[in-house]
Formats: sequence, structure tokens, C-alpha cells
Amino acid sequence: MSETDDRPKLAVRLDNLFRTVRPKGRHWTNAEVAEELKRANPELRVGGVYLSQLRTGKRSNPSPDLLAALARFFGVSVAYFFDDEVAESVLSEVAAIEALRQAGVRSVAMRAAGMKRENLQAITAIMDQYRQMQGLPPVTDASEAE
Repeated sequence: MSETDDRPKLAVRLDNLFRTVRPKGRHWTNAEVAEELKRANPELRVGGVYLSQLRTGKRSNPSPDLLAALARFFGVSVAYFFDDEVAESVLSEVAAIEALRQAGVRSVAMRAAGMKRENLQAITAIMDQYRQMQGLPPVTDASEAE
């Protein structure tokens, strides 16, 4: 959540899901998500306008059933909406998946699969040098500490 965003935390987190998570490989509109939620949970009362209001912070008290349905739809734990650590973890995973979607990144990852650790370290060092030459920030990988 950015420091300048004055929306409630729930609104920011829900909006982040809409913007970054792609169930079935695509972005969804508020109305489409509402229809999918009602299809999976016919008793659920939700519409595209209401989801829009939740995302903007104009409404802020969704039912537990709606939150559970949204979490299932986007493939996250309901705790994502309330727990800062869970939210941070989810957003980190989403960022990694989004990076893999970039042209060429997946291709590099596929070629690296199965290579020996020392070869991966050499390739990583070369990539770090190219990142530095392009003025990109260094990448820190939690698995490097293993």
C-alpha cells in the first residue's frame, strides 16, 4: 500500500488483486467477477457496482461470505485482506509471476531449469552485470541465502 493512498486497507488489497492476479489467465472486470462469484455461490448477493465501491473505498464492510468468495476466486487466503505479512507474501508471489510473464523472462527461466548450481551462479553473475549496465536495481533473492 503506498503512503499516499488514503483508501482503506481492504480497498487497496482488493484493488491489487484485480490489477495483478489473473484467474484463468486474464484480467477481470468488476461485473465479470461478480457474475463468477454468483455462479459459484448462487446465494451470494454481489454486483459489479458494489465491487467497484469496495475497490475505491466507498463501501468498506463486505460480508465474510463475500470475502471468502473473493479469496477463492483470486486464489489467496482470506487472511490476505487482514494480515500484513500474508498480504506482503501474496504480493511478492504475484510480482514474481508477473515478471515471468514478461517477454523473454520465461524463456530464460525455462533454459535455466535443471542446470547445476555453479552454472546458475555464473549465469546470474552475468545477468547482474547486464542489469547494472542498464541502470536497473540489483536483485535480491531469498534463496541465495540457502
